[in-house]
Amino acid sequence: MRVAVILSVLCCAGAAQAACYADYKAKRDDPLRLHYGVIALPDGACDADAAAAALRARLGDGWQLLSVEGVFGDDGLEERRASAGQYFLRY
Repeated sequence: MRVAVILSVLCCAGAAQAACYADYKAKRDDPLRLHYGVIALPDGACDADAAAAALRARLGDGWQLLSVEGVFGDDGLEERRASAGQYFLRY
């Protein structure tokens, strides 16, 4: 019984530490440029509002966040790599 409880606790602790990512769109003016990217989110910040806050804090070089497209785990990461190009996990 104790072994089952210990395994259950370890399993849940691992799930709580699961990786979380968001995909987004951003722009830069003068001249107008747009990009789509993917960002890794900090632990406990796996929702669109937290992703927006993280992006606003991290985006540099005059980029402005337009929208957070979605939040996802490891399972959605590779399918977005090609679309994000140089902005894949850049910020």
